[in-house]
This record gives sequence, C-alpha cells and structure tokens, in this order.
Amino acid sequence: MSIASYLSEDLETSVEFETFRDAFREKLRKAFRLRSDFDSVSTQRGLPPFMMREVQSMTPLSVFIPEEYGGRGGHVHECQSVLATASYESLALSLTLGINGALFLQPLTKYGAESIKAPIFERFIEDKNLGGLMITEPDYGTDALNMKTSYTEQDGSYHLTGTKHWAGLTGWADFWLVTARRQGGDGDLGRDIDFFVADMNQPEQMIEVEEFYENLGLYMIPYGRNHVDIEVPTEHRLRPNSTGIKMMLDILHRSRIEFPGMGMGFLQRILDEALEHCKERSVGGTPLIEYDQVQRRVADIQAAYTACSAMCLHTSEHAHTDNNLAGKALSANATKTVVTDLMQDAAQSLLQLTGGKGYRLDHVAGRSVVDSRPFQIFEGSNDVLYQQISEAVLKSMRQAKERNLRSFLEDHDLTARATEYVSEALDFEVDQSLPQRKLVDLGRVLGRVVTMEMVIELGDRGFRSDLISNCL
Repeated sequence: MSIASYLSEDLETSVEFETFRDAFREKLRKAFRLRSDFDSVSTQRGLPPFMMREVQSMTPLSVFIPEEYGGRGGHVHECQSVLATASYESLALSLTLGINGALFLQPLTKYGAESIKAPIFERFIEDKNLGGLMITEPDYGTDALNMKTSYTEQDGSYHLTGTKHWAGLTGWADFWLVTARRQGGDGDLGRDIDFFVADMNQPEQMIEVEEFYENLGLYMIPYGRNHVDIEVPTEHRLRPNSTGIKMMLDILHRSRIEFPGMGMGFLQRILDEALEHCKERSVGGTPLIEYDQVQRRVADIQAAYTACSAMCLHTSEHAHTDNNLAGKALSANATKTVVTDLMQDAAQSLLQLTGGKGYRLDHVAGRSVVDSRPFQIFEGSNDVLYQQISEAVLKSMRQAKERNLRSFLEDHDLTARATEYVSEALDFEVDQSLPQRKLVDLGRVLGRVVTMEMVIELGDRGFRSDLISNCL
C-alpha cells in the first residue's frame, strides 16, 4: 500500500513515519476486527465511541498539521498513506480523515490568520477535535457560486446567515469552515466567496442542526441540514492571496487531487477480498479464479489499483499547500473522476463475484458499492467535471489555434506519452460546439489519457512492469 520507494528524493518525511503508519494500521486492525466486528457495526449510524477513541489515540490528523504547530509536517505523501491505511479497513473512516485534512486543516494552514492557527491545531492534537467544510446549500450544489448564505461586517466581527446541507460530520465537527457571500447595503450579494472558521465551543458561533439525513451509504458519517446564524471574529476569515473564488478553487482542486489516498487502501481491500473469495469458492468443482471472466474482473481490479498508485505518486509530488492549484483543473478533475469511477467499478465487480453472499450491508462487497457511490457525486459531480475537463482542453486548443486533438495532446505535459498508446483514436478534429453529452464522453476519454500518463511515469520509476502493462 506504499509508493514511498518511487517518490522523488526531494520530498521531506517526518520522523519515523513508517513506524507511526504501521502502528496506526495495527490499531485499526484491532479496533475493527478484534475488539469489534465492523461488518455488524457498519449497519448502524455513527461509530461506537471506543472505536473513535482508538482511531484518535494515534492522532492520525497530525500528518496534515505543520511541525511548528506540533504536527508531523503536512507532507502530502504521508497524508496519502494515512488515508490509504484507513480506507483498507473503512472507506467512511478514510473520508472522515480526508474531510478534516483536505477541507479544514490544509485550508487553515495556507489561508488562516496566524493568531488562530496555534490554538486550533493544539485542540486537534491534544483534544482530538474534528473539522469540516460547509459549501453546499439545498438550492445550490453544483451551482455553488450562487449560494445564498451571506455575511455582513459589524463592530469587529462577521455575522453569517443561511442554510447549509450535506456537510460531512454534521453535528460531530468541533470546527467548521463556512462559505458565504458579502451582503451589500442594498441587500445584494457580492460575486466573490469568503471562508470563515466557526468554533462550536463558542455559543455565538454554534451552528444548529435542523435535520439529520438518512444517507444511503457511509453510515459512519453524519450528514444533515444546518441553520447558520453565527457571529465570528474578524480573524476567523481566511485570507485569500487574490480572490475568494481562486482560493476556493485551490482548496477544492487540492482536495480532489488527494482522492487517490482514499482509493488506494479501498482498492487493495477489494482486490484482497476478490482473490480470497475466488480462490476459496468453487462452482462445478472448479475454483472461481480459474474461470476466464472471473480472471478478467480480477485483472480489472488490479489495473484500478495500479492506476490509483500512479495517481498517488502524482498527488504526493504536486499537491503541497505551497503550490497554488487554482489553475490545475485538468489534473485535479481527471484524478477525482477517474479514481472514483474505478472505485465504484471495482466494488461492483467484487459484488458480482461474491453474488448473493455479498449483497448485504454487513458484507464488505455490498457496503463498498453504497459507500463508494457518492464519491462520484460530492466535490463535483463526475458528469459535470468530465464536461469541465473537455471545456478546458477545447479552450486551450482554441488559444493554441490547434484543431486536431492528437496534435494538441502530444504537446501537453499531462498527456504527451500516453497519446502514443491511443494515437489513432485521438487523431481527429474536434467540433468546438459539442453538445453537453458529447463533452462528458470526451472528458471521460481525456481523464483516462491523463491517468495513462501518470501510469507511464510510475512505470518509469520502477513499478512492476507486468502491472503497468496490464493497466495500460
């Protein structure tokens, strides 16, 4: 589950990280398999307190916190490794850590006022606090830039009002990043988006939960609808380098490009479960693994794991908070869409292989299908992101005055070598007025070409050549 040996030697590592990760893995194994049966626990909402205590006893979120604030340094490859370790046991647990890291701790690290960082980070490390992000509203999901949550400034503080929903960790998080638009004197809302830290330990900053949702999967994580009517100090507003929208793009692109960490352990678990089942189960006196169609499914899962490994490598070397990812839509959106499609496809394959035995919430196969499905929806619906991938490429082609797709991709650093593998299929002139459904189709193709480029790079670093060939 480690890509450490393939990483650039320039990347820093915290003290004894492998020892820390291995201890975390063993702690999860004991909590989820020995002290409790997670298959039965997983059919209930939330998580037994002792299990969360066991998880938090290792302070896994310290990997997202800079060393000067008592953390392990915020090294992205270590964040990816912790997410992968968690997702092998529970995708919902990994998402919980990912929400805290990518949607709260990393934004706070990069854009938070110095006066608030130290006390907040201390509470995460010492008191095991949790944090989340509120963007989505009942009427504004994909259309988030038109959100209606607003704020006004008065007497050294900001007053925020509005409604947010589908924020992971609803009712659990000790801190929230809340997005809002400035309300002018005429009542109109500004075009830009601002982010504010809300501390649930302060009465005037408390966000009221109006309803908990019956989410289809990810039972461990509470979701719901929240009423926002809070007052926060001026230093609780994040400081963008330019505009709030560009800050939001940087935050969301970094989060999307970090999805492979959650996918890595999940796909390894799917592969392990598939191999174990197909070796032990026989049909007509023949082990399942000897059937050609079964072998094809297992090979596809293996290919997904290899592709995810390649994405983790790319993420580890490009997603540090020092880098501005606001303009990196192609790599971020391609990574998020393709890895989440691979996760869902792998889960469906495992369910197909296990048959009726797996069609239960208390079986890893059935649980994997419903738990991985929303990854294709949140943080940008895959259909929309595929469309955006196509639109970004077509815009660049217009600017370069290039009409042939292959010619353009051959000169792009994210697709140059991969284009050779599918050269003939890409050798055509693109209609700049494609309907949306065709933009989505083209985006799926482009996302996979970008992924192939990452796989080729992983192969160049010394990854097993047979696995690279199977994936390509």
